[in-house]
Amino acid sequence: MSAFVGTQTVADAAALTAQLEPFQTEGSWLFLKWPHQVSGFCQALPPEFPSPEGQLLTPQLELRWKPQGQGYSLLLLSIAGAVPEFEPVGQTWLTQDHSAFLYPETETRFPRGLRYQALKLGQRYFLDAQTATVHFAALSVR
Repeated sequence: MSAFVGTQTVADAAALTAQLEPFQTEGSWLFLKWPHQVSGFCQALPPEFPSPEGQLLTPQLELRWKPQGQGYSLLLLSIAGAVPEFEPVGQTWLTQDHSAFLYPETETRFPRGLRYQALKLGQRYFLDAQTATVHFAALSVR
């Protein structure tokens, strides 16, 4: 498998949902963000979707989105190779996997606490192969 970083712009919420569907599997997780709240980690799109920003996580990739004009800008960080719909960023990427630690569910800095059951997360660094500079840090499901 080869590391891939790519971008894509979609026109609206329906196109965003269509882009997310192929990546949603049994082991995928979503983290959705609105100006006034976050969803926490969930496995299905809630009725109030789309969120202005969010992430879809699997063991092989992280797909991020944020608003751009009337549509959405997507960033794909993957170790499963290129995806044709996404415009490649950079040439060759190296990855490093690291542990990630979540705050306890009782952490008071989050007003309602974040629920994540037995979710195990890691961090995956995407490094430029020529300079060894870390350009992206992605969350990954373990």
